[in-house]
Amino acid sequence: MSVDANANANANLDQKVLQYEIFINEVLRSDLQKVLQQRDSVYEKISQYLQLKNSIQRLQDATSHLKTDVDLGCNFFVQAEVEDSSRIFVAVGYGFFVEMNQDEALRFIDKKTSQLTAFTEQLSRDSAEIKANIRMVMEGLRELQGLSDLPESRRRDVF
Repeated sequence: MSVDANANANANLDQKVLQYEIFINEVLRSDLQKVLQQRDSVYEKISQYLQLKNSIQRLQDATSHLKTDVDLGCNFFVQAEVEDSSRIFVAVGYGFFVEMNQDEALRFIDKKTSQLTAFTEQLSRDSAEIKANIRMVMEGLRELQGLSDLPESRRRDVF
């Protein structure tokens, strides 16, 4: 009877280990991937706003007309000259553009980048929390299986 009970306990242990491994791989790691991708896309938006800010500052310093190439589509470009670059259209989100003067645009960009930076900090905290949850579940698996702790030199980051 004790051999049968021991085999049943091992089967239950194997089932629990499998459930935890599935939870780590299908839930926690996919959540971590989504948060990191979202953070990367927000960093890309910040980069675009900072590029716009640099362009506006260069426009303010320039005294002559703005000359540029405009893409008509399919990589066909035409040369264009902007006589009055004092007012520009800025993408504010959700496909909407707002006409602003250069000073308004710079103030908007500063506010928007600070807002986006705060959002990336929150996403970084979320990713750290998910990594900690992965580590905690992995420690639980180690204890369930009766494995000894890995030495510090053999450990590596989850992502």
